[in-house]
Amino acid sequence: MITHPNVKINIGLNVLRKRPDGYHDIETLFYPCHDTCDVLEIIAGDDYSRTSAGLFGRYGADDTLRQGISEDGKLMITIARAEGVDWNPAEDLCARAYRLLDKDFGLPPVKIFLEKLSPVGAGLGGGSADAAFTLRMLSEMFSLGTDDSTLAEYASRLGSDCAFFIHDRPMFGEGRGEILSPCDFSDLSDYDIKIISPEGISVSTAEAYGGIEPGIPDIPLREILMRPVSEWKDRLKNDFEKTVFPRHPALAAIKQSLYDSGAVYASMSGSGSSLFAIYPAAGK
Repeated sequence: MITHPNVKINIGLNVLRKRPDGYHDIETLFYPCHDTCDVLEIIAGDDYSRTSAGLFGRYGADDTLRQGISEDGKLMITIARAEGVDWNPAEDLCARAYRLLDKDFGLPPVKIFLEKLSPVGAGLGGGSADAAFTLRMLSEMFSLGTDDSTLAEYASRLGSDCAFFIHDRPMFGEGRGEILSPCDFSDLSDYDIKIISPEGISVSTAEAYGGIEPGIPDIPLREILMRPVSEWKDRLKNDFEKTVFPRHPALAAIKQSLYDSGAVYASMSGSGSSLFAIYPAAGK
């Protein structure tokens, strides 16, 4: 089975309060974007792989392709990335997703092949998407009978925004981001969205939260989202820009350049470093 896990952007992001468990409560609109996707294949046992030959042909030099095997030998995972794979594949979120379901369902051995095309550590949720798609694929492959609600609960154990990718449609996120609900917001059908992921700039979640000052906004995020997109610029905020931009002024400069190029709204996505811009669609 082959799928193409996509990324997301955060349209508005407020950090409301710090919780007793050390996490923060947030509110945001998760919005899926399908122009940037990874390639994920899962096969059972020694079944035929349609992607492995291509991966080994295109990658394999230096650290652009790495493999890992679980301690029990049930999972082999291969990850390819042009910029290099500088993490242990056996600890990738896809591998963790397999172990999570294997614990409850006793899954057969599988091989996972992941071509990582989305940016890493960029606030676009690429790793979370890979994990969520892995959960759904395994459920379908082995007829586990898990509905979206159950899969979302599993996904929330892997990361705060993983559950969103089970639904993969615009959703309002609360709590750590795992509490999801439908959201009315200004129609974006007459707009194009452009994502920019600056090379050489990566922002960790810990860095983004460092120095953050939580607070309840004067105008609820849901109310702002209902306003015309042309009114978002001075109302719709990403609180992480207050901590990230002073450390990475190049990101603030990119945001301004997006406005200079005609964007009606521009923002950092999640904790960064990627930014996005919303433009009127051609001919609209």
